[in-house]
Amino acid sequence: MTAFVALAAGLVFGLGLILSGMGNPAKVQNFLDFFGVWDPSLVLVMGGAIAIGLIAFTWAKKRTTSVLGAPMQLPTSTALDARLLSGAAMFGVGWGLAGFCPGPAVMNLLTGHSEVWLFVAAMLVGMLAQHGWARARKQAQ
Repeated sequence: MTAFVALAAGLVFGLGLILSGMGNPAKVQNFLDFFGVWDPSLVLVMGGAIAIGLIAFTWAKKRTTSVLGAPMQLPTSTALDARLLSGAAMFGVGWGLAGFCPGPAVMNLLTGHSEVWLFVAAMLVGMLAQHGWARARKQAQ
């Protein structure tokens, strides 16, 4: 049942990416180009995502288990530290330069474009490097 729900959620997420245009790097880059061909339509996508997220997190905070019975594991930290801010900045710069963030990039692997494969490979290398750095940092403490 868990695998089916995960598959269904992934399909709904992917469909949302396609319908919103988030899978098109040019659309994302045009959204970030305030002084060129600015495309404000992604404001609605982000606003909708934030609204749904607020509702979902408000509901989730009141529960101890998920709908499928797994323990509810929500973030507890509220710290705005250098690690969070630098990670957010790197995410934003990568998204602005490439026009992709992880979800649309994985979705676009099926297009077969070498740029997408290169982006995903670089993303995975970065994730592995961060994981190794975090493990080494934890052991040093």
